[in-house]
Parts: sequence; structure tokens; C-alpha cells
Amino acid sequence: MAQYDAIAHVYDRLNAELDYHAWADFVEACFDRHLSVRPSLVLDLACGTGSMTHALAARGYDMIGVDRSPEMLTEAYARAGEAMPLFLCQDMRSFELYGTVGAAVCCLDSINYLTGDGDLAACFATVHNYLDPDGLFLFDVNTPYKFAHVYGDNAYILEDEIDGRAVWCGWQNSYDAATGLCDFYLTLFEEDASGRYRRTEETQHERCFTHDTLLSALTTAGFAHLGTYADYAFTAPGERTERWYIAARAIKH
Repeated sequence: MAQYDAIAHVYDRLNAELDYHAWADFVEACFDRHLSVRPSLVLDLACGTGSMTHALAARGYDMIGVDRSPEMLTEAYARAGEAMPLFLCQDMRSFELYGTVGAAVCCLDSINYLTGDGDLAACFATVHNYLDPDGLFLFDVNTPYKFAHVYGDNAYILEDEIDGRAVWCGWQNSYDAATGLCDFYLTLFEEDASGRYRRTEETQHERCFTHDTLLSALTTAGFAHLGTYADYAFTAPGERTERWYIAARAIKH
């Protein structure tokens, strides 16, 4: 599974276009849509640098962030304000909490990083175990359309500056439709004080899941599927939808 160790310190800068305030608005809208009352304690699974963790903490939620990358969690700790979430360095397939939570969110296609046999089932079962009865599970995934038509075998480049020094990140995609696996070969160049560039490389992997596969895994883990949306306005997905936002309820007897 991916850890983003090599690019943790520049991850947020290279993803500066992400509007976590709008995303947090959507999360709260899902709370209001699918829960009788908003939860007080929320898990941010595969929290990375804690952008969503901090966004929800600022709104008054007690937050737990779980991620298996120490480097990403270091960035999350560095950004903490007055509302310090609890951050745990654990695997999203087998994490352990001190009790249950009212809701769990898993953002930015982290579920797609569950590439091994049984990984999806293990993750969903663990999330179900730590949710309150009728607790809400919100996650998003990249769709088959995105894997085939946006990722494919395409290459992309991101450029920015950090403290006046250039940062360049390029990645080459390699998608195998037969296996559903997509490899991302990332190369990072960072300018130092002397004007020289330091090169770092990292390989990431994602798995493409069909909607039926996700729903089947949710049902097996004990969830009831509540809805799949194409955007923050709860629009129904279409053939060219690039991201599914999925809501499920933990059924416990």
C-alpha cells in the first residue's frame, strides 16, 4: 500500500486546488441527510496530512486521524491548531481504536489503494467494527471511467514553488484493465538553496473497483448502502463520472 513517504512534505502544495472547506460542507450535509443527529466523534481514515481531519476539527468535531505513513502524520501534527486531533499511525485494513465512533470518512480515493486480495473486505470489516450502531461511513473512489480515460497510460506534470524554490512533480500512469491495477510512477525535483535540484522517485498503485464490487463488500461487512453521488450536490452518477462519493450505514444487532 502507498505511503507517500517521498512527497509527504510537498503533498499539500501539489494538491492546492483541493477545496477541503467545500468537502467538509459536503460531509456535514451527509451527516444531516443520513443521521438523526450529527456525530461528536469522527474517524478520518487514511488521513494523510490531516487536511480533512483539521477541517472537521475546526467545526467542533472530536477527530481521530489514522494513517500508516509516519511522514504524512508528521505533516498533520505540524498543522495542528487549538483543536488537536488524535493521530494514530496504523494500517487502514487493521487499525485499532479505543472505542467506537459516530462516523468514519475516508477521502481522496484512499480506498483505491487497497490493491491486495482481501484488502477491501478487511478495511470495511474493521471500519464496521469501530462504528456505533447506525454509524455512517463516507468514502470516495476513482471510477472505472477515470481509470480508463483520465489515468490510462497518460503522463501529467505539476509545478509550484515552496519558499521561493521550484518544485516539479511528474508522473506516468500505467493502467491494466484486465487486472484493474494502475501504477503511478512519480518523479519529484526540488530546488535547494544553491539552485541545484534533488530528485526523488516513488511508485504508487491503485485498484479500480466496480460499483457492484464495492456494494457487495459493504453488504458482506454489515453495511447498508445509502447512496452514491457524483458531486457535493448529491447528483446521480453518470457514465463519465470520475469520482463516486458513497454513503453507508453500519447495521448492528
